[in-house]
Amino acid sequence: MRSVRARAAIGATLVVALALVGAGLAVLMVLRANLIDQAGLEAEVAAREVAGQLALDVPYASLDLGDEDLHPVQVTDGEGRVVAVSEDLEAVTGTATPRVTPVPPAPVASPGDDDDDDGGDDGGVDPARGKVSTDDPDFSNGTATIDGETADYRFARVEGTTSDGVTLTVHAGAPLATEQEAVGTVRGAMLTGLPVLLAVVAGVTWLVTRRALRPVEGIRRELAAITASEDLRRRVPEPDSRDEIARLARTTNETLTVLEASVERQRRFVADASHELRSPIASLRTQLEVGAAHPDLLDVPGAVADTVRLQGLAADLLLLARLDAGERPGRTAVDLGALVREEVSQRAGGRIPVEVSVADGALGVTGSRGQLARVIGNLLDNAERHAESAVAVAVTRDRADVLVEVTDDGAGVPADERERIFERFVRLDDARSRDDGGAGLGLAIARDVAGRHGGTLDVGRAPQGGARFTLRLPAPAEGRAGG
Repeated sequence: MRSVRARAAIGATLVVALALVGAGLAVLMVLRANLIDQAGLEAEVAAREVAGQLALDVPYASLDLGDEDLHPVQVTDGEGRVVAVSEDLEAVTGTATPRVTPVPPAPVASPGDDDDDDGGDDGGVDPARGKVSTDDPDFSNGTATIDGETADYRFARVEGTTSDGVTLTVHAGAPLATEQEAVGTVRGAMLTGLPVLLAVVAGVTWLVTRRALRPVEGIRRELAAITASEDLRRRVPEPDSRDEIARLARTTNETLTVLEASVERQRRFVADASHELRSPIASLRTQLEVGAAHPDLLDVPGAVADTVRLQGLAADLLLLARLDAGERPGRTAVDLGALVREEVSQRAGGRIPVEVSVADGALGVTGSRGQLARVIGNLLDNAERHAESAVAVAVTRDRADVLVEVTDDGAGVPADERERIFERFVRLDDARSRDDGGAGLGLAIARDVAGRHGGTLDVGRAPQGGARFTLRLPAPAEGRAGG
């Protein structure tokens, strides 16, 4: 039962089997009810014919009881005594009494024997008063034995009243052989055809499911081959159909593409990180070895600078690792105006003066204060590194967003390089020393943090000709209302 084809075939077969059994039972019940009603109607007609004869005062011995093989008849009086039966009826069940031997009727006084009758008063009985009951007859099932053969019958019970006011009950039967034969024939046909039909359903379901799942097996085999070879450049086959399996194949290939890019990016990251770490570690080791051999030649400031640079690079790599792992920013309220002033104050007395402009009003955002401080610090570091004489920072409000713009008067960023500079370990100043140019992680970290805070980070041209970095972050809902 581990096969989808087997489960689908068995499930479809069970559903069809239940549906067919239910429908078959319903058909048999309706057919049986209709045939029984037909037999009851036939028995009622026979009973009313006999009751009509009784209403016309036909003597019991002269009653025309019809064909006893088709309609056995039993007539009883008010006391349950049998007064007339079909000629060859030997036994009966399902009627008022199982007796089939007629008994002499009780004597009934005739109208002419009444001494008080003068022939014209109401004491006389009009023969026309005999009648047949118009009520719906009662039906019952029973058996009748005729000429030694017993069969099932549907009996109708009808009352008839003679002109003398004697009420008699007529039980007439109609054979149920037709009903039994028809129901048996239909039941046999169903029992014969059901297994064949279920086998066809199971086979068709198996074949259709097998054909439908054939592309899935191809996808599985290709994924197994990719797992074994670790070659993420391979792709699973995409069927020409437009169904769920085709969409699954396309989604799988898209996932493989993203995974391939992620693995390639991770490989480049590891390679670049190893390369960037090698330089300060080698420099620091060289200085320490020289200092150990010649203490008077130890460059302590250089060793400290290399250590600081190594520490900063390790911190950047650690932050990138946390971001790649899906670390979510906090939900702390941060005033970007105050944060910018704080970051600029830490650079007082630097090579390039920084001009700060903070607009009035609500400039708060929600996020991680430490990560946002890292973004602003990286933007200021980049601007000071490339500026000629001035760096400016402006914090303003733009509808539902808070903007932080960092501009410099340097050479700017070429238009075709404005997206590339946000990639990791990318530096446009490769001709400069690593100490001056950095490791190429600052802007990548800044954009990643901005995106995780629901914002954006873009670069353009400043009015004075340098670069202008624009950090856009969404303000909280209450801040939007107040702004």
